[in-house]
Amino acid sequence: MKATIRVAPIIHSQKKQIMLFLQGVTYAHPNRDVLFVDINLTINKSDKIALIGNNGTGKSTLLKILAEHLKPSAGTVHTDANPYYVPQHFGQFNDRTVAEALGVHDKLLALREILAGHLTDINLELLDDDWGIEERCQETFAHWRLHGLDLAQKMGSLSGGQKTKVFLAGIHIHEPEIVLLDEPSNHLDDDARKLLYDYIRTTNDTLVIVSHDRELLNLPDMVFELTKRGITVYGGNYDFYAEQKMIENEALNNDLKSKEKALRKAKEVEREAMERQQKLDSRGKKKQEKAGLPTIVMNAFKNNAEKSTARMKGVHAEKVGGIAQELSTLRSELPDADKMKVDFDNSSLHHGKILVTGENIHFSYHEQPLWHEPLNFRVISGDRIAIKGPNGSGKSTLIQILLGNLQPTAGTIERAHFSSIYIDQDYSLLDNSLTVYEQAQLFNTGALQEHEVKTRLNRFLFTKAYWDKPCGVLSGGEKMRLLLCALSIGNQAPDMIVLDEPTNNLDMQNTAILTDAIIGYRGTLVAVSHDKHFLNQIRTEKTISIR
Repeated sequence: MKATIRVAPIIHSQKKQIMLFLQGVTYAHPNRDVLFVDINLTINKSDKIALIGNNGTGKSTLLKILAEHLKPSAGTVHTDANPYYVPQHFGQFNDRTVAEALGVHDKLLALREILAGHLTDINLELLDDDWGIEERCQETFAHWRLHGLDLAQKMGSLSGGQKTKVFLAGIHIHEPEIVLLDEPSNHLDDDARKLLYDYIRTTNDTLVIVSHDRELLNLPDMVFELTKRGITVYGGNYDFYAEQKMIENEALNNDLKSKEKALRKAKEVEREAMERQQKLDSRGKKKQEKAGLPTIVMNAFKNNAEKSTARMKGVHAEKVGGIAQELSTLRSELPDADKMKVDFDNSSLHHGKILVTGENIHFSYHEQPLWHEPLNFRVISGDRIAIKGPNGSGKSTLIQILLGNLQPTAGTIERAHFSSIYIDQDYSLLDNSLTVYEQAQLFNTGALQEHEVKTRLNRFLFTKAYWDKPCGVLSGGEKMRLLLCALSIGNQAPDMIVLDEPTNNLDMQNTAILTDAIIGYRGTLVAVSHDKHFLNQIRTEKTISIR
């Protein structure tokens, strides 16, 4: 399979300096599963690029190859400067100090040794004349609102948002020309996202960004889409890309309809031709019998007729088979989101019923109030509510109070009886010890037959190869799809769905699948998300703001 690049018109007023260059890059996992083949890529100085693609296409792997953290299985990578890489973090840095995670530990140690009087060649080489390294660290920590952060502090003691900001702070510390960012807005609150967006807008650094954040994706001026077929370049931001994809998908659907019509017509022609041939053969046989021809002559006529019929059948079968194959190829190019639909039943609660009322509620940890002011709110059946607040403000705590899993330490809370489902970024509603099929069956309250459950799983891209896999090995996007599949198998929608940062680990395709499902839900919705586009898409109408 040879990767192809289709370039949308991009006009450059002058020749640019090439910063990153990939030629014939292929990557295969240690188990020899090939991720992508023969990738060719040129990135110029000051280019700002959004690298997008579905989960599993290899975006993060390609970013690591650009960062020289991974070696390709084949091909060459050339960079004109050392890239700085902002990784996704899943706890892999928890045992390192902040200085170690940022790659400045040795330099800071050398600086302190020199200031203590140990002026050795080794220390001078490690410092590399960077006498302002410590001040630069503190300046950029202040910029990213990491007040009081100690460089010797363990990364494991930080929140998800703080870890992300540490790596973003490394951009100013290292002052690179090339910056590679893997989901840089994950875990960031609104204030930190604004700082990130401002950097992307104003910098002259060369940027390659992997993200599912729609607002962020609209900042770069080029989109590189990575698929199994290679990389396609679109000369515009994500909105431009989405418009082009819509045009492409409309053309694909028109081709599908045309090909389906051609297949029906070919089958009809084949049937009519065979019926005519059978009538001709039958009349010919009757004439031959009336003429009293010898048996040997009759057999010759019969063999000729059969050969003629077989040739005709073969011609039509080849034509029908060719059209069917073209149709199958076109269908395989359909976006996966078009294959998955979740039809939630309506909640059994009538709209307007008061579900939760909170008056002057507070929650304290170690006698320290969590919120600056007590909260007052009312949740009514049919509401679509967004809970907003900065990182660490207690949004998840409020959710647990709403669900009845925590009691406020002050104020009063009243709850009606209602059913609910809590969907967080780890999809912890799923049991990681169960197989995919066992998890689906756990939701099978309507007693669907085994083949019906497996049909639903297939629709959500869980083929037979997945049925015996434990849920614990699934990616974030796969867990989300399995959860939606399980909910579609259940015969009653919950009265309330609570979403707690559900898109943090999702690509654009899976975010779209979740969005479509939630748009169709007619119960009560409570959502925590820093993704404004997602909140707009799922049509939240009310807000509970906390500080």
